[in-house]
Amino acid sequence: MDTTVSSLSGGNQQKVVLAKWLQLEPTLFLLDDPTRGVDVGARAELHAIVRRLAAGGSSVVVCSTDMLELAELCDRVLLMRSGPIVREAEAGEMSEAGLLAALNSLTLPESA
Repeated sequence: MDTTVSSLSGGNQQKVVLAKWLQLEPTLFLLDDPTRGVDVGARAELHAIVRRLAAGGSSVVVCSTDMLELAELCDRVLLMRSGPIVREAEAGEMSEAGLLAALNSLTLPESA
C-alpha cells in the first residue's frame, strides 16, 4: 500500500489502472494495446480480467497491433487499413496466422 504506482512493473501498473476503472463500474471498456510491454504472467492476468468483464455483460473493445492478443480475446475482429474498416475476420481466421493472412491479403486503396 505504501508503494507508488510508478515503482511497479509495467504489468502491475496496467492492473492498477484497470482496477481504478473497475471501481467506477463502467459497462463499456475501450482498451488500446492493453498488454503492450508487460510480461507473460501479467498478460494472462489482464486477459482473464477482460474475459470476466465480457462474460459479466460489459462491452469490451480492444484495439491492438498484437494479432495473437486479438485472436485470444475477441469474438469478432475488424481489420482496418489506412483508416477505414476493410474486412471482418471470419471464425476460421481467428488465429494469429489467420488474422495476419487476412490483413496481408488486403490491397491498399488507390490514392486519388
